[in-house]
Amino acid sequence: MSEELLEQFLNYLSVEKGLRPKSLEAYRRDLQDWLGFAQEQGRTITDSTVEGLLHRFSIFMHDKGLSPRSMARKTSALKGFYRFLLREGITDFDPTAVLERPKIGRPLPKVMTIAEIENILKQPDEKTPLGLRDKAMLELLYATGIRESELISLKIGDVNTVAEFLSVEGKGGRERVVPVGVYALNAINEYLLKSRPKLCKDITERTLFLNPYGKPISRMGIWKVIKKYSLMAGISHDVSPHVFRHSCATHLLEGGASIMAVQEILGHVDVSTTQIYTHLTTKDLKDIHKKTHPRGE
Repeated sequence: MSEELLEQFLNYLSVEKGLRPKSLEAYRRDLQDWLGFAQEQGRTITDSTVEGLLHRFSIFMHDKGLSPRSMARKTSALKGFYRFLLREGITDFDPTAVLERPKIGRPLPKVMTIAEIENILKQPDEKTPLGLRDKAMLELLYATGIRESELISLKIGDVNTVAEFLSVEGKGGRERVVPVGVYALNAINEYLLKSRPKLCKDITERTLFLNPYGKPISRMGIWKVIKKYSLMAGISHDVSPHVFRHSCATHLLEGGASIMAVQEILGHVDVSTTQIYTHLTTKDLKDIHKKTHPRGE
């Protein structure tokens, strides 16, 4: 019976909420932990006294050493599951009201300085086809803040060099238009003119960035490119496509862009996701205040 209810819930998430297989599998794992715990205790998950069992399950998770983030995810899955059961009339109350989501601190994203970015962008050898490609990719990552998946899927036709923007398909198939600066556009034009024709083996291939064999560059290929040039630039900390994205957002805000504009550029559905960057841009102000105000210390 419990497994049947779980399958009904997962089907609801898939059909009505449009969740993807990876998210559905995460829900399945989290809820199967709960179903297994209830079975071991000889209890049914719709029992009228299940509230106490849920509380014991929270203690059980904590004692297993789960991180606050993992516990918060499981708690969220449980709340969604029981809201579904209540809505379907399978239960007449929501026992998860006793559960509180653990407080988790959201880590600040890693950000490079403008000097570090510029140093990386100087490293590719623009006398070679791969150097021109790498220069274009790095300039584009920093100029637009697009995700690595969005970079990989870009087609030639997605770049409007006249109007100076990209057409990007982001998470959930949501499309957006992203402005591209002159440095990135120049690098893309050089790549399209001098490099891509040498890399391309199939004239029907429309993917923008190609590997040495004429195939679309892979996620690992992009990571290798970034690691190579960050090491050449003498940067010791880890640099990834997402660090370029974080750096783009932070530098835009530091330059005076509104948080709503940055939200649109990055393709965030919820502005609260974008607001994390404001913690970074206000850090310097806090330091200045602390050092200069008579009562700052």
